[in-house]
Amino acid sequence: MTNGTKGEGSYEDHVDRLRRQWALELPDLDTEPMAILGRAFRLSNLVRPSIEATFADFGLDRGEFDVIATLRRSGPPYRLTPTDMYSALMISSGGLTHRLDRLEKAGLIRREKSPRDGRSVLVALSEAGAALAEKAFRTDMASEASFLQALDGKEREALAALLRKLIAGIENGEARGEDENEG
Repeated sequence: MTNGTKGEGSYEDHVDRLRRQWALELPDLDTEPMAILGRAFRLSNLVRPSIEATFADFGLDRGEFDVIATLRRSGPPYRLTPTDMYSALMISSGGLTHRLDRLEKAGLIRREKSPRDGRSVLVALSEAGAALAEKAFRTDMASEASFLQALDGKEREALAALLRKLIAGIENGEARGEDENEG
């Protein structure tokens, strides 16, 4: 690992430096998890400001974008129940209500009575909300694609496949050896 060089496999990054420091301090500890999870965390922290700035350019915070994007990708008629929404967004119903209030005030969504059950409400994306969601998402994808320039197509496919496998293992409880036979 040479500091500052960008040759294939020879670039020392922040995580390499941390692992090297820990190897000196705790030589008996295997820091391999940092090589993957530390980099994933670092990557997220490096790209987050750009993603948030993209949405801010459209007058949205990330949470607001997530709501209108969830509605937009749900397909016509771009309506969901609040329960479907907070389940998809993995947030509390109170957190969703706050976002919906702001988006409704901005004219990007509207709350409608459910035609099936007058006691229920549907969240519907307005035309302005649909247009904004699409425009913001297209801009975000162009920005995020620029971060991937260091990888060729096959490398991006391989990385995506490995991350998918890792996430599936964690979501299915395989990563910690969570098993019916364990106590």
